[in-house]
Amino acid sequence: MSAPDGPGQRRTFTADFLSELFRNPLDPGYADAAARKAREGEPTGVRRKLISSGTALTLVALGFLLVVAYRQTVADEPARDRAQRELVEQVQRRRADTVQLQARADRLRAEVTTLQEQRLSGAAVARLRNLEAATGVTPVRGPGAEVRLDDGPTPVDPVTGERKMAGRVKDIDLQYATNGLWAAGAEAIAVNGQRLTATSTIRQAGEAILVDFRPVTTPYKVVAIGPDSLVDDFSDGYAGRFLKQLSARYGISYDIREVDSVTLGAATELKLRQAKPSVSPYAPSSGVSGSASSAGPSSSAAPDATSDPASDPGSSEPQSTPSEGGR
Repeated sequence: MSAPDGPGQRRTFTADFLSELFRNPLDPGYADAAARKAREGEPTGVRRKLISSGTALTLVALGFLLVVAYRQTVADEPARDRAQRELVEQVQRRRADTVQLQARADRLRAEVTTLQEQRLSGAAVARLRNLEAATGVTPVRGPGAEVRLDDGPTPVDPVTGERKMAGRVKDIDLQYATNGLWAAGAEAIAVNGQRLTATSTIRQAGEAILVDFRPVTTPYKVVAIGPDSLVDDFSDGYAGRFLKQLSARYGISYDIREVDSVTLGAATELKLRQAKPSVSPYAPSSGVSGSASSAGPSSSAAPDATSDPASDPGSSEPQSTPSEGGR
């Protein structure tokens, strides 16, 4: 290729880099080394011995380092195995202790129940049993509904390679389900066997969902005991519509069905707290305070079961609808 370089002169350009690379693929240093070797010949005498000795020493040093590293790895392996075995044994012992303590707590609870029935009148015992059932202290049995949620598909974005997690069930979805059941008249609720109380929490920790700080896994079963209209009222309410939208938009598996008879176990690690009646915010300014509201099973457990304003059972409609950004 050429270009004008003044009157009567032409400038000649050299070939571009790619053409030169394909024409002479070898580095010029290789040709120089081959020419020098052909000119000087193979090293002999002292020079050859020095090169051979240096090569041998290098190989010996590398072999020594590999042997030392291997022996160190083998020496550390029993210590790691021993530590792992100790941790496994410790977990198993703690689980066995927990089972024994739970069995002892059940026996003591049965003794307390027997003494209460002996000491109290029939009306007092009946009222006590109703309060225990409402607060989750004792197991309950009856008809109700079961809401089942399961993760939807989680495809991988072909551009970024990231997995889309919008189809995973989240803590707020379980919050909507439980609050919707409370609002529909549920008297007792359990999530994967974990009984909810007035102090229960449903929270997300990474990819795990915790109910009262206990992990629950998919499929999520929210079982409630309540009136015969529980399924219809839940499906027609805001929670049922919200979960239907999740199922249609993100492929989350959602189903609700009636159950004729189900038993919900008592809550574990129930922390008792004092409760004082609060003054009504709508009380007249003359100093006459409103009467304390009577909290039934649904109203007492619903607000604290989720601690989420968007899923407050007192609200007639959710504050948000499922969206890609919110998930």
